[in-house]
Amino acid sequence: MRHVLLLDLQDDAELIAAYRHWHRPGGPPAAVTRAIRAGGVAALDIWHVGDRLVMVMETTPDFHPVANAAREAADPAVGAWDVLMDRFQRRLPFAADGEKWVAAERIYSLDEQP
Repeated sequence: MRHVLLLDLQDDAELIAAYRHWHRPGGPPAAVTRAIRAGGVAALDIWHVGDRLVMVMETTPDFHPVANAAREAADPAVGAWDVLMDRFQRRLPFAADGEKWVAAERIYSLDEQP
């Protein structure tokens, strides 16, 4: 299944550059990458433009976001990564309380067109 999520960055060139640096190959801690993969995420890409991020995630049938969130919350390495990333991130104005990445709704698919 494909998930598309959005989040903004602080509108600060230095912070954006640092965020991008943390996401270079080998930038995230290995424990964070392992936790993502162990949670049923088969592929994950983050796209950037301006101060906006778009995450495209492909998951396996055993992906369970609530169970993953609980497991990751108990992992000190993932918690430390989340605290570090929070410095760079800015919630979308319409995000629910406690919501970081906001799920997008697909409204068009070329495959569904005549």
